[in-house]
Amino acid sequence: MQPKRFYYLIKVQFLGYRLHGWQSQPGFKTVEGLIKKTFKFILPDRRIKVLGSSRTDAMVSANESAFELFLEEEPLEDLSAFLKLFNKNLPPDIKALDIQEVDGKFNIIQDSKQKEYHYLFSFGEKNHPFCAPLMTNIQETLNIELMKEGAKLFKGLHHFQNFCVRSSGKSLYEREIIFSEIQENTIYTANFFPQKTYVFVVKGSGFLRYQIRLMIGTLIQLGKGELSLEDITESLKADVNNQMTYIAPASGLILHKIEFL
Repeated sequence: MQPKRFYYLIKVQFLGYRLHGWQSQPGFKTVEGLIKKTFKFILPDRRIKVLGSSRTDAMVSANESAFELFLEEEPLEDLSAFLKLFNKNLPPDIKALDIQEVDGKFNIIQDSKQKEYHYLFSFGEKNHPFCAPLMTNIQETLNIELMKEGAKLFKGLHHFQNFCVRSSGKSLYEREIIFSEIQENTIYTANFFPQKTYVFVVKGSGFLRYQIRLMIGTLIQLGKGELSLEDITESLKADVNNQMTYIAPASGLILHKIEFL
């Protein structure tokens, strides 16, 4: 007889600066690897499986990410107490925010409705070193108003084959961007941040590998005068081969929020 299985949706946040992305990899510290290590300690001799909602790259952070915990034989008795125990044993750069039981029909990949990413950056004088884990610093002058115009071009249904690293021929390049804007940053604050910083806010149901980092990289090139608004418009067309090449640093990227059906 198959053992009974219990399912839990757990939301977490993490600072990715010292981590090699989400997915477990031999010889590297990853978010998934450290979470599994913690479970082995607090749930000894239990059969578990962990499935993440998305695979963040090395050095990418998350204000709110999620994973599903599959637990066999016995359920968790007290979710609140378990969350407290989990946090007590996680490393300081990973925090569990919430846990809820879901049923076997829940699919953390397919039931992800919308992801909101932020890319934090500044330009001009070099930043305080403490900014490095969260913010990209461009030491040249940027035309922010032109970059704001460029960001709006990504909104809608477009072909993003020029804004990704092609890992296979099976990728679906047509994606819908629900929201795309550059704003003055009032979301993330610290007394060592520059007086004025900016955040690129992008919302959509799913993104291709390096897509957002190539989008903001293109906007940075636009702000430097290396590309035009017309270049971006053309690159979003299905029949145009104009691969964007500047992948912005990973440490400025933050998975801000994930919503489920």
